[in-house]
Amino acid sequence: MNPVILLSIILLTPVACAVLVLVFSRFANIRDAISLISAIVLFTAVCLLFPFAYSNSIELKLFNLFPEIAFKFRVESLGMLFATLASLLWIINTIYSIGYMRGNNEKHQTRFYLCFAIAISSTMGLSMSGNLLTLFIFYEILTLSTYPLVTHKGTMAAAKSGRVYLGVLLGSSIAFFLFAIIWTWSITKTLEFTPGGIFSKDVDPAALSILLLLYVFGIGKAAIMPMHRWLPAAMVAPTPVSALLHAVAVVKAGVFSITKIVIYIFSPGLLVKIPTTELVIYIAGFTIIIASWIAFKQTNLKRMLAYSTISQLSYIIMAAMLATPFAIIAAALHIVAHAFGKITLFFAAGSIYTASRKTELNQLNGIGKIMPWTMVAFTIGGLSMIGLPPLAGFISKWYLLMGAINVQSWFVLAVIIISTLLNAGYFLPIIYSAFFKSPPAGETEIKEAPLPIVIALVCTAGLTLIFFFFPTVFTTLTQSLKGIL
Repeated sequence: MNPVILLSIILLTPVACAVLVLVFSRFANIRDAISLISAIVLFTAVCLLFPFAYSNSIELKLFNLFPEIAFKFRVESLGMLFATLASLLWIINTIYSIGYMRGNNEKHQTRFYLCFAIAISSTMGLSMSGNLLTLFIFYEILTLSTYPLVTHKGTMAAAKSGRVYLGVLLGSSIAFFLFAIIWTWSITKTLEFTPGGIFSKDVDPAALSILLLLYVFGIGKAAIMPMHRWLPAAMVAPTPVSALLHAVAVVKAGVFSITKIVIYIFSPGLLVKIPTTELVIYIAGFTIIIASWIAFKQTNLKRMLAYSTISQLSYIIMAAMLATPFAIIAAALHIVAHAFGKITLFFAAGSIYTASRKTELNQLNGIGKIMPWTMVAFTIGGLSMIGLPPLAGFISKWYLLMGAINVQSWFVLAVIIISTLLNAGYFLPIIYSAFFKSPPAGETEIKEAPLPIVIALVCTAGLTLIFFFFPTVFTTLTQSLKGIL
């Protein structure tokens, strides 16, 4: 099939899903089926486009936003990695959502599926964006489309969390990200994603230093401290939304955007010469350790997972800033490894809540004995976050270690070791309590969550294992980046 047609299908399928969900809003079974079928169609189109990911020449230009800046899309390997990941997880998250939303009798389910489809649409647009302005437009649509999902429950707490969510993400993107894009245009007269970067050698290093900081802190979805507050606040949302935020789209859009800007706007060769690059590495390392420590101190399961995500995201930022081939590959692979592991953990948290209404860590004694499928999946996700083999998290951490050793960055090595110990410190006690302590009296009647929930979390736990043994799909895409690093 013509790759431009495939690209058009990828961009339009989630939009069509949103329209059809609205049209059939009164027919729950049809509405849910539309969401699932659309997710399958999207993933199929992405897979068919896969062979064209390496040419970097497939473009779709729609119109000019400004005389010299087009609203355009381009297929390249990093974007294909993100699109493949998001479209695959949309299928599984839809299966999970059907079980969760019905199992918990959630209200406004049509709005949920509608906004979810728009969020996936913006994720596809962002992943395939051909220039910075196109990326920025979809970045903002993603923020706005996920706001109703964050505030889905309609409570005062949800409204407060929604204000924090919008305030941090819109505030940072307009004040810093958009300003950085305008400044970049004023220096280069282009916003195209270009192998080798777009800045000439005679650009003032001071300007590049400030620009780098504007991009890193302006892309608030990457949740580097102090731009992280929106992420724990958003945990008031239903668990399928938490999975969307942490694994499928939102935070991954943040770290993907930073990685893409490093490769195609600055270029790794230029990045190592920018004075503030090392500062960003230290800030990312600080975020990893502090967020891991906060996660270690949490008593609520979802808040612990939220701070774990903040920590894990900064692995990707730190790897991108090292700017070596191994480190850039580590950044790209950790987007995938973290997504598989963390979506499994959130699915498990939602499964526990649906079956038992438990949300606190001290309530999980013996739960592995009465919800074995859920807690085995949780164990796989947790061990992957620690970085143990044979799980996905080991591969990306291994590449990051190699990248740090190549440039003899002892700070990065120390951060990895300390954070790994902290990760073990908050995941292993949960696993131990779940399987080796006895459940409270009277809780033996608790059973596994509805079947769609169990199917979904088993699938993502399986992907976390499969990625270790068969990483070729994603490593091939990341290895192709070497030609432009």
